[in-house]
Amino acid sequence: MFKSVEERVPIKEIIVKQIEEAILDKKYLPGSKLPTELELGEQFGVSRTSVREAIQILSARGLISVEKGRGIFVNKITSESVSVPLRNFLKLKLDRNSIIDLTHARQILEPTIAREAALNRTDDDIKILENDIAIHRESKGNSTKLAELDMKFHYDIALATNNIVVPLLIEPITSLLPEIKPYVYANIEDAKEVALTFHRRILDAIIQKDGDLAFNEMMIHLTTAEKHAKETLDILKNKNQIIKEKK
Repeated sequence: MFKSVEERVPIKEIIVKQIEEAILDKKYLPGSKLPTELELGEQFGVSRTSVREAIQILSARGLISVEKGRGIFVNKITSESVSVPLRNFLKLKLDRNSIIDLTHARQILEPTIAREAALNRTDDDIKILENDIAIHRESKGNSTKLAELDMKFHYDIALATNNIVVPLLIEPITSLLPEIKPYVYANIEDAKEVALTFHRRILDAIIQKDGDLAFNEMMIHLTTAEKHAKETLDILKNKNQIIKEKK
């Protein structure tokens, strides 16, 4: 199944690449068992240590799982296994500059997503989005809870495109923002009311199946979100609570 390692690159990376390709080419299906570390070492012609390092990398990527006493198994690829590595990367890179970059990325992606949602949504999608707004409006929760409800609306718009790829693209962003937006809700006096106003306008455009209007309303919303983010970062800086700037 695997080739002996001969190239002058890190051994573990070669092993990772070959096993990864075997899984993605469906030579090993989800739930199937891989050879043992000893057997893999013999096939690759490398030490067991190199194999173990490669297995750790593949496990961290969510492609396999190691069950003590049972062996190494191929995981089922889910939306979470795809999006979690990107979310973790974004979280590790989080600083003032990356927060603004994140907002700009939303401005690139989400207006088009809103347009697609307007063109492809179902009646069930509308019910979900209406419920999102109602729960957000009625919530007496803290700033963290409000941020989570805010981002759920945006994620559900991605789902309303009825395109299986779009939620995968937006999920790492919507799942990370609840770590940032609570600061906005805590420091911008009318943040909740502004968000709800824009959410209502975006949803009305989606209900009307007006893609261009949905695009424009989302862009205006995210331009305001950028303004609020910058104001919040300045407030936190003055309070010495700011996420450090890159140097």
